[in-house]
Amino acid sequence: MDPESPCPCCSSKTYSHCCQPLHLGVKAALSPEQLMRSRFCAFYLGHFSYLIDTHHKNYRLGLTQQALSDGPQPNWLTLDIISFSEMGHQGKVSFQAWFLDNDKLDAIHECSDFIKEDGRWYYTEGLQQDPVYPKRNALCVCGSGKKFKQCCL
Repeated sequence: MDPESPCPCCSSKTYSHCCQPLHLGVKAALSPEQLMRSRFCAFYLGHFSYLIDTHHKNYRLGLTQQALSDGPQPNWLTLDIISFSEMGHQGKVSFQAWFLDNDKLDAIHECSDFIKEDGRWYYTEGLQQDPVYPKRNALCVCGSGKKFKQCCL
């Protein structure tokens, strides 16, 4: 990916000024929200080792890089951060990660939990919810700039 192109995490920054330093291990996420954005970006780019490294070891439940990379991958589109909070060494991020799977629009809607250990944030687990689709006249989640009803609806 061109480091000067927009970051896939939808932060409005370039990849080189957003998630790339985290993916390269040059910087660590400063908040649960930043870690969530970098994890979405890692899914988007197929950086499965980063996903394992930022998933707390006590919550992986046997998840491996190989398991993440197996099978067809969805076409990740955009990330919507709904809310986030941080209290001491615990954090929460509610988000929707939009994707196309067999040309069908869908989203992972999750409220994720994070913990800070030894100065680093880690994803632990999340509660899945049903996606909330945009209203017909809202902008489409795919980033086309068109109304939802004229695009992915």
